[in-house]
Amino acid sequence: MSRRTTPTGRTRATTALLTTAALLALAACGGNTEAGNSSKAAAGGSSAGVKAAQQVLAQYAKRPTSIGITQPVGKPIPAGKKIDFILCGVQSCQDLANYFTQAAKVLGWTVNKIPTQGTPQSVQAAWTQVVRDKPDAVIASGFPRSVFAKQLKQIKDMNIPVVESSTDDKAGDGISMLIDGPDVVKLEGSIMASWVTSDSKGAADTVYFDLPTYGILKPVADTFRDDYQKWCTGCGYDKVDVPISAIGKDMPDRVVSYVRSHPKVTHVVFSVALLNVGVPAALRAAGLQNKVHTIVNIGESTNYQYIASGQTQAAVAFNNIENAWAQADGLARHFTGQSMKVTQDARLPFMLIDKDNLISTKTDFSLVEDYQAQFKKLWSKS
Repeated sequence: MSRRTTPTGRTRATTALLTTAALLALAACGGNTEAGNSSKAAAGGSSAGVKAAQQVLAQYAKRPTSIGITQPVGKPIPAGKKIDFILCGVQSCQDLANYFTQAAKVLGWTVNKIPTQGTPQSVQAAWTQVVRDKPDAVIASGFPRSVFAKQLKQIKDMNIPVVESSTDDKAGDGISMLIDGPDVVKLEGSIMASWVTSDSKGAADTVYFDLPTYGILKPVADTFRDDYQKWCTGCGYDKVDVPISAIGKDMPDRVVSYVRSHPKVTHVVFSVALLNVGVPAALRAAGLQNKVHTIVNIGESTNYQYIASGQTQAAVAFNNIENAWAQADGLARHFTGQSMKVTQDARLPFMLIDKDNLISTKTDFSLVEDYQAQFKKLWSKS
């Protein structure tokens, strides 16, 4: 099934923005909804707005030193726990599972990774497998409870804790802990807005490519829009929604087509870094590599290599590693009869990466250099 909505009237205004968040089920079966645009050029932000953006940028351009959790578990953590980890269908979730497995090994737990294709049907099948497995705990990310509500109720009835991250749900009613929920990840949008405003000195014309398959990205997009329009007063803005099927396929062509047809655009923003894979080469082949500056969210190794070579300018580094170890921390507290609220309420680190402060290009990296030592200290593990 495919549905494509293309507006006939194209307006590019700073006070009126058409934002279409595709429903998960629609997007999973090929939905593609694009927002409107026009040729309005950036008018230039106020000096006060640019200064405010620069202050935010300066705060997150520094490498963080704390994992955000300071209270020790304080009790012996039982070993031998079996954890089911449901993957979301993109590489970042596979990475998260790998990092969680590293933390689980420290605690003497085993992890069963359950793959999905990122569709409602495959996600439901994965949760059905969890019901059969009856693990000691479940971890998942990227999909709201509405997709697996039936299975979640069954798991709740079995008193199995469920930990989620990066969804627009709330903890409770079967979800024992939620890490990096909407109130936290919206910071990513603010950091990207601060960079675009600062990089352009308040004179940007920006297109924001979004992946509405994942509802957790909506607060990121909304916050980017709000802070960008607050700091970069009068700057041009457009938002384009793309389906998950564009990743690794025609995404570069979509970006080239947009930049060609919008000659005033100066900045390209991607709600997830995977949308930018292959784009720099496509822009170069089209002779557009010097036309725009690019920032991505949830940076990963390919995009860090792009930054090192000057093909992409910046990335918001997501706390993938610290996030995974925090999931283990929350379960450690649960398995010792304690509330997971200490972990739930922690503010995990974020960082704005550019060529000047790039930590690594070879692989995903921790934002906090000694994160393992900090977590092990909380767990009384050497």
